[in-house]
Amino acid sequence: MPHLTVHEHNLWSHTMRPIRAACFGTATALAILLACAPVAAAATDTDVVPAMGKDRVITLIGHLAQQTRFPVNPGGSPAQGDRTVFRSDLFDLNGNQVGDTAGTCTTTRVDNGGAEVCNVNYNFPGGQLTVQGMVFGILVPGPPPSFDNAITGGTGVFDRARGQVHADTIGMGIRRFTIDLDR
Repeated sequence: MPHLTVHEHNLWSHTMRPIRAACFGTATALAILLACAPVAAAATDTDVVPAMGKDRVITLIGHLAQQTRFPVNPGGSPAQGDRTVFRSDLFDLNGNQVGDTAGTCTTTRVDNGGAEVCNVNYNFPGGQLTVQGMVFGILVPGPPPSFDNAITGGTGVFDRARGQVHADTIGMGIRRFTIDLDR
């Protein structure tokens, strides 16, 4: 992998925010989730084993669609308070678009590789997941690091969701999100 500039690294780092686990409500919510065709495609992928009364894992691929940075020191070095706003399209493992994700990240540390706190929504036809957490190593050259963020809630079929989201960078502007919904 070639050495990336800070701008290219930031593009990598905000392509997708990983999601590892999320808590999911009731068996009724699962039935509703499976009734929503686009989300059902993600939930019924061969790598996913949805079952009543058990944790569920959804694997999605995110492609960065838009990103805007709002630096504290325009043209200068990264600083605490820098913000990034982004949006990515989400696809199941069969390549079907099933939703999108959007959020903001604010730089909280510029030493020791940098860090930022992020607030992100994952939007699907049947509801939304809200996710929040830290991403470390944002200023280290190269692909952005993997991260884990907490699912803090949701709407619709994701009402009272809990768990986590794990994200891995798998290409320029492309992340794999593993959403782990806890029962």
